[in-house]
Amino acid sequence: MKFFYNTGILLFALTVRLLSPFNPKARLMLRGWKGWEERLRENAGSDSKNIWVHCASLGEFEQGRPVIEELRKRQPGCRIILSFFSPSGYEIRKNYQAADYVCYLPPDTRRNAERFVKAANPSMVIFVKYEFWNNYISEIRSKNIPLYLVSGIFRPGQHFFKWYGGFFRKMLLSFTRIFVQDKRSESLLRSAGIENVTIAGDTRFDRVLQIASAARDIKALEVFRGKSRLFLAGSSWPPDEEIIAGYILSHPGSMKWVFAPHEIDKPNIERLEKLLGKDVVRYSEFTEEKAGARVMIIDNMGMLSSAYRYAGIAAVGGGFGKGIHNVLEPACWGIPVLFGPNYGKFREAVDLIELGGARSYSNYEEFEAAFDALTGDDKLYRKAADSAGRFVSENAGATRKIMDLITIKDINNQ
Repeated sequence: MKFFYNTGILLFALTVRLLSPFNPKARLMLRGWKGWEERLRENAGSDSKNIWVHCASLGEFEQGRPVIEELRKRQPGCRIILSFFSPSGYEIRKNYQAADYVCYLPPDTRRNAERFVKAANPSMVIFVKYEFWNNYISEIRSKNIPLYLVSGIFRPGQHFFKWYGGFFRKMLLSFTRIFVQDKRSESLLRSAGIENVTIAGDTRFDRVLQIASAARDIKALEVFRGKSRLFLAGSSWPPDEEIIAGYILSHPGSMKWVFAPHEIDKPNIERLEKLLGKDVVRYSEFTEEKAGARVMIIDNMGMLSSAYRYAGIAAVGGGFGKGIHNVLEPACWGIPVLFGPNYGKFREAVDLIELGGARSYSNYEEFEAAFDALTGDDKLYRKAADSAGRFVSENAGATRKIMDLITIKDINNQ
């Protein structure tokens, strides 16, 4: 199995190189790999206590962020090295100020692993959620460096739990401690002989509450909403937008509607405007004179988490594609959440539905029924809103649980 794994890594690296002239993400990744060792050595520092945190992409970073920032507070003398596998994570967070150095993780070859660990010289390593790179893990273990996994989540179908999974289970045994999100993950790991596991919960609950506490006022949304109720479709994609637009166009009324599409390039904004009809204003063009518009399109990035505070109901996009986006950001404001059908891999979405704080829709009719139920029954609405808010607040605290068990003395003893 190790031979096939290493061969796969080499083929992946070769594919990135071959695609780089044609694929922007491959080109960014290849650029990040070039000269990585020299840059890492320069930024790691020869006499520093280093903590290396690795995330696959942006979503995993948001889960690791509360831990990074708590480590920064508790260990101000340490340098934090943050690595990403994906360009979508690195390019957005390459200037993240809580880290001393942000970089791409080079391909998981044995040679790269040896060179990276030597250059980074970490006293502690933290992987976030899904990252399992055999050569890096083996090198960390061989150097007796404490290795932690945070916000891990496991499912029965994963290769760790298959008859051929011994190679992958060995990686899990190399972790000093695995912090998982739920009881099912703990049970699966223990059934596979992995005992170094603790249920801590999902650090994203801490993160969304942190974001909410720092949310900014958005005067334009307040003026646009006026005294009406407001529906916000966040990180929306065309399938979400077509269903919601159908409802808007067939149901005149005082409800205000806001779309924050996942893609904000000019062609997509123009497509969305055409879909929604004439009574639409872009956020970038909004003035008080245009407050009478029925629909607003947020045509910028970075304000969605603050915008949810102005909504009475939210929809989160992505549920007709690979999977829904962050449902905790609206839920933390105590508002019901709607989303498409592809949510089964997202435990927080499943739990929200079970508690009544969220509903899923697969077509126009199901969206109409869910929306009308929430807007037509005040008691039902209040119950759903309360369930959403309590779900987030009651599940916070994972960061504290992790920090209580991470062996800080290991850093100081290295």
